[in-house]
Amino acid sequence: MKILILCTGNTCRSQMAEGFLKSLDSSMEVYSAGTNPEGVVNPNAIKVMKEKGIDISGGHPKSVNEFIEMPFDYVITVCDGAKEVCPVFTGDVKHRLHIGFDDPAQATGTEEEVMAVFRRVRDEIFRDFTKFYEQEIKK
Repeated sequence: MKILILCTGNTCRSQMAEGFLKSLDSSMEVYSAGTNPEGVVNPNAIKVMKEKGIDISGGHPKSVNEFIEMPFDYVITVCDGAKEVCPVFTGDVKHRLHIGFDDPAQATGTEEEVMAVFRRVRDEIFRDFTKFYEQEIKK
C-alpha cells in the first residue's frame, strides 16, 4: 500500500497525517509532499505530535515532483479548499481523496492560542485519517 499526502508547504498537516498513518500501520509506504515546499517542518507541528508519542522531527518538506514517477494506491490532499488551491497530482493513482483541514500555520494570537489551533487540527487529522484507514485500508 503506497499513499501520498499532499498540501502546499508540506510543513504541518501533511506531515502530521503522514506520522499518524505510519503509526497506524508500519507496513504501508506513506509519503507527504507539497507543491511549494517550505524549509523545515513547523516546530509547533513537531511539538503537538510529540504529545501523542509520534516523532516527526526527522521529516523535511519535499516537493511533489520527487514522487511524480511513482504509482500510488491513494493520493490524499489535506488543504483547506476554501482558502487554498489544492495541489493536483498527475502521476499514476488508483484513488484520489480530499480530506481538508484548516492550516494551523496561519493561526495567530498568543502562544497558547496558536498551540490550541495546532492541537485541534492534529486531533481532526488523527480522527479523519484513522477513519480513512479503518474504512479504506483495513477493510
